[in-house]
Amino acid sequence: MSKIKKIILTAILLTMQIILSRFLSIKTPILKISFAFVPTMLCATWLGFKWTILLNVLGDLIGATLFPTGPYFIGYTISTAIAGLIYGLLLYKKNADSIKEKEYILRVVISVVLVSVIVNMGLNTLWTSITAGKAFKVLFMTRIAKQLVMIPIHIAVILFVEKILRAPFDKYLRSRDD
Repeated sequence: MSKIKKIILTAILLTMQIILSRFLSIKTPILKISFAFVPTMLCATWLGFKWTILLNVLGDLIGATLFPTGPYFIGYTISTAIAGLIYGLLLYKKNADSIKEKEYILRVVISVVLVSVIVNMGLNTLWTSITAGKAFKVLFMTRIAKQLVMIPIHIAVILFVEKILRAPFDKYLRSRDD
């Protein structure tokens, strides 16, 4: 895929991510439920970790600048970069046949669990305790409950969306690079 196509695809996914994260999410002072992971996962699957980190960092910076929900805190940008790295390293498919279906499912499960534990329950709980002045242990218990519910939802959504979009994306990849 040409670099121009990668830039265009990343821009489209970035727009989706900002809309899903800033406008179509449920937010409380200590908890956020969003499907902004879908563009991240698609970028990771189609373009790899470098583009996914770029997508997530730009999404966080642009979203925080244009549509702030509170003061900017760099910790959340670090978290989203780490999530992009994890998804990108585990989900990237160089071509449609590079990873068998069972292996891809296993990679999805591992990546979702890693992001949930390291980023969502670990780092984001730390950042929220710092910014909101709440006790880490109390926040952590809330986040464990949320992650236990969200992990299977994330896995199912990722597998469903990737399967639906696989054929159109493969067609896009095979089209002429002009």
